[in-house]
Amino acid sequence: MSGIPEPFQLNISGTTATDGAQAFAIVNYGSLSVPDVESSRKRDDLLDRLPYAVEAQFNAYNNQHDPTCLPDTRVTLLREIYTWADGKDGRFIYWLNGLAGTGKSTIARTVARKYFENGQLGASFFFSRGGGDVGHAGKFFTTIAVQLARKSPSSQQYICDAVRKNADIATQSLGDQWRQVVLGPLSKLSGDSYPSSYLLVIDALDECENDEDIRTILKLLAEAQALQTVRLRVLLTSRPEIPIRHGFGQIPETEHQDFVLHHISPSMVDHDITIFLEYNLELIVQKKPSLSSSWPGKETVKQLVQIASGLFIWAAIACRFIQEAEKVFLIQKRLAVILQTGSSIVEGQPEKHLDKIYTTVLRHSIPAEFSEEEKENILSMLRDILGSIVTLLSPLSLPSLSRLLKFQSEEVDEYLEDLHAILDIPRDQTRLLRLHHPSLRDFLLNKDRCNDPDFCVDEKQANKTLADRCIQLMSTSLREDICDVTKPGMLVADIERRQVEQRLPLEVQYACLHWVKHLRKSDAQLRDNDYVHQFLQEHLLHWLEALSWMQKMPEGILEIISLESIALTADYHGLYAFIHDIKRFALHNRAVIEQAPLQAYCSALLFTPVESIVRKHFSGKMSRWVKREPEMEKNWSAMLQTLEGHSDPVCAVAFSPDGKQLASGSSDETIRLWDAATGAMLQTLEGHSDSVGAVAFSPDGKQLASGSSDETIRLWDAATG
Repeated sequence: MSGIPEPFQLNISGTTATDGAQAFAIVNYGSLSVPDVESSRKRDDLLDRLPYAVEAQFNAYNNQHDPTCLPDTRVTLLREIYTWADGKDGRFIYWLNGLAGTGKSTIARTVARKYFENGQLGASFFFSRGGGDVGHAGKFFTTIAVQLARKSPSSQQYICDAVRKNADIATQSLGDQWRQVVLGPLSKLSGDSYPSSYLLVIDALDECENDEDIRTILKLLAEAQALQTVRLRVLLTSRPEIPIRHGFGQIPETEHQDFVLHHISPSMVDHDITIFLEYNLELIVQKKPSLSSSWPGKETVKQLVQIASGLFIWAAIACRFIQEAEKVFLIQKRLAVILQTGSSIVEGQPEKHLDKIYTTVLRHSIPAEFSEEEKENILSMLRDILGSIVTLLSPLSLPSLSRLLKFQSEEVDEYLEDLHAILDIPRDQTRLLRLHHPSLRDFLLNKDRCNDPDFCVDEKQANKTLADRCIQLMSTSLREDICDVTKPGMLVADIERRQVEQRLPLEVQYACLHWVKHLRKSDAQLRDNDYVHQFLQEHLLHWLEALSWMQKMPEGILEIISLESIALTADYHGLYAFIHDIKRFALHNRAVIEQAPLQAYCSALLFTPVESIVRKHFSGKMSRWVKREPEMEKNWSAMLQTLEGHSDPVCAVAFSPDGKQLASGSSDETIRLWDAATGAMLQTLEGHSDSVGAVAFSPDGKQLASGSSDETIRLWDAATG
């Protein structure tokens, strides 16, 4: 019991047993405290307030089959990383960068596994572009915080204290989240706490969708250098993209250690790929006893290693492609195809080898015995499905994707049956359909790389297809009181999330959140009375209600603003006027609709100007039980929205140079930053001890100055606080 914290450590002596009963004496060397179940439950409730990306952890259920390094591979590199992780020098960030397919994620999982098993893994976050919650930074620091809270009672207590003091921390800036629920609690841990060192593993940061968020994360992680009582080491992997190179350029070289994977000696990489191939090909031999025990032979493995050109992802695809074949003669045939296609490419072009094997796998999914007409039908369907998969902004399960595309689930499953080598298609159909590697997306969307017109995806057309399908799905799925709560005053906070998920399944939520983005990416031209106009005339209030139940009203307002900008370029007055009025309606009523969704049909319409297009169009939806309507102004006033949050008078306001943010200083001693478009509060800056009477942004918008009656001026980083 030596690992148990002191208050729970017992010394037991002199035990006896009589008449079947047992007795024991406790020698109390201090005090005995029994864990307070109620306190534990309260702490769990507090942690539940922090948004959590379920699939971020290296060992999340959906990631359990992702590989780690095989024995006797990456030996030198792993030894270097372990030495760095256990070290105490100032280089607390280790940046492992490399080109696509060089094995970064496998190494990150291997390191995470080792430190998870020895109790020193603080947290892990594996980004994945288009992966929903793991495709952006919105839940990054809160997910890290939840994992850290599970490491020890002390870290949990300090993190819960921070959540209790900052109830709206989940809506605040990355800087506020980092300092309040990660850095702050870690700084309070005592020097003799266990563990005394934490490792954070952050994989594929380049797949985070916002370049500014990437830069901000790197800037904030650099602040961990200030920790005194515990050591925080950060292993970070990525491609060498510009935002990350720029971010590390702002961190002193003495604070980070870099390793470039594609600069490793080719002979060392070939050695590791040889072991990888031998291991996986041996698995095929075990499943197919009729194959020779020496199959496929050392010379063949050597050829495969040469074709791989240093790319582990090529070797992985090749092995999966061969393994998929059920009959021995097909296994032999697929191996021969890989060898033949690989030998036709000039050495020194690893990307060409990757492109070739993707094409090979895709080509083999089309049955050779089918007629030309049948093949064309399959190719057309496959282009639609693959185009949607690589264009989705967050992943869907196979049944959800099928319903979105208006296909039968069994039909989609059949078309993808021979693509397991490049797609992660789970047997459990509640799990999400994923790419094995993001390089498939890069390949299919690039005409220079995917030069086979049967498979190349037209990104604009794929987005148009998804936009159309989203609108069609919402039109048939959304309705008034979608959750059947009946009470107009029912609050979002009082409904079970399970009920929302049942009435608004994954594909419907996807459509509500992303249809405008797909429309914009398709370069669609809107016009009066087109299908977008008709959808809004029929389902606007249903859409706003759904967004509110989903707790996504701010995102919905941004979608409306984006839609307005599309309509503005179309030069169709009727549509533009309607969308502009929708924006005014949504901004004016945001606060009430996001708390009580059914108020979209009640108070929101009642308290809207009488000449509002939205009010007039949806007048039939207004509650009949209201006997006397309030007197409202005729048209919208100049006031766009009211921002609430300060607890004392507001003394000063200032717009950022780009007009996207608004800063306000108040007698409550705080400065608040707001999203000028949606009215959402971005962060609260605290530090002054008296009223803040002046605020101003720097000309480049990167800094904010505040002047206070406490006789100080403070400079703030506008991005991180």
